[in-house]
Amino acid sequence: MGTLSVSERDWCHNPLMSAFNFTPSDPSTFILNGIPGLEDAHIWISIPFSTCYIIALLGNFTVLFVVGKEQTLQKPMYLLLCMLALTDIGMSTCIVPKTLCIFLFRSKGITVDGCLTQIFFLNVFGVMHSAILVIMAFDRYIAICHPLRYAIILTNARIAKLGLVSFIGAVLLILPEPLLLRRLPFCANRVIPHTYCEHIAVVKISCGDTTVSRMYSLVISLVIIGLDMTLIGLSYGLIIRAILRISSKKANRKALNTCTPHLCVIVMTCTTGLFSTLTHRFGQGIAAHVHVLLANLYLLVPPMFNPIIYGVKTKELQEQNLHILSKERLSADLITVFKHLHRAF
Repeated sequence: MGTLSVSERDWCHNPLMSAFNFTPSDPSTFILNGIPGLEDAHIWISIPFSTCYIIALLGNFTVLFVVGKEQTLQKPMYLLLCMLALTDIGMSTCIVPKTLCIFLFRSKGITVDGCLTQIFFLNVFGVMHSAILVIMAFDRYIAICHPLRYAIILTNARIAKLGLVSFIGAVLLILPEPLLLRRLPFCANRVIPHTYCEHIAVVKISCGDTTVSRMYSLVISLVIIGLDMTLIGLSYGLIIRAILRISSKKANRKALNTCTPHLCVIVMTCTTGLFSTLTHRFGQGIAAHVHVLLANLYLLVPPMFNPIIYGVKTKELQEQNLHILSKERLSADLITVFKHLHRAF
């Protein structure tokens, strides 16, 4: 099992490397090379990565804390927002700690089982994230098109059941991916030119027949994306039709404002996700570092901005944020900044 791009000398001479028990020639270990072609800039790239991750954690945990603390916010819309926050935390946490270890300490080794586990949880959180966006679109449809029946159709218990179904469905759909990969033989050169174990990147270093694994992943991706986008598009088509029938401009504006945060999140998530998927699967002429950066942006940017969008654009959540800040006697300057952000948007 011999030749890997990480030399034995680099591992032995670097004192940081000796603290980690990863052997490049270990047959049960893959090597994550980080961002191909930008290895010399890894330390500098770690700064925006860690900043985005910290902002994402602070924002999403703030949403969870505020909704959990305030009884008035414990209703379907905000329970869905908490589910979205949990999936955002899960997706970013699946990749960022290991990525920072690669950037800062050159700790590039990851066991095969660890790699497959990362693929499993990353994709489960991704499928759940998509499903929650669909449920949120349905929530907005009921709120605008059937406001009098909203409290009957969407209860907290029903939202919890939908979240549980999303989780079980995601596990059942994604579980075959790591199981199929586990059966594949891998070449002597086990270097993955990526910051984390992405399914298609791991498939590419296999020496066996990867047709089944590739096809399953592609079909699942197309079905999930196609179905979820269709349901979201249908919900917003009905919402737009209902809004156009409203004669009052004030009511029109209010209805649109209730959808704005969700639409912003959908556009941001779909844009980054679509570019990442298309460039990695079909963009043969695109540089490798572009593939990897886009894949990371998809898992870093939405989790960072989602709580900011909802915190600034959702009036009730913003008021409770300000109330808690005031109650905890935090800096008046911080409260002023938050108010200015709301006015700016």
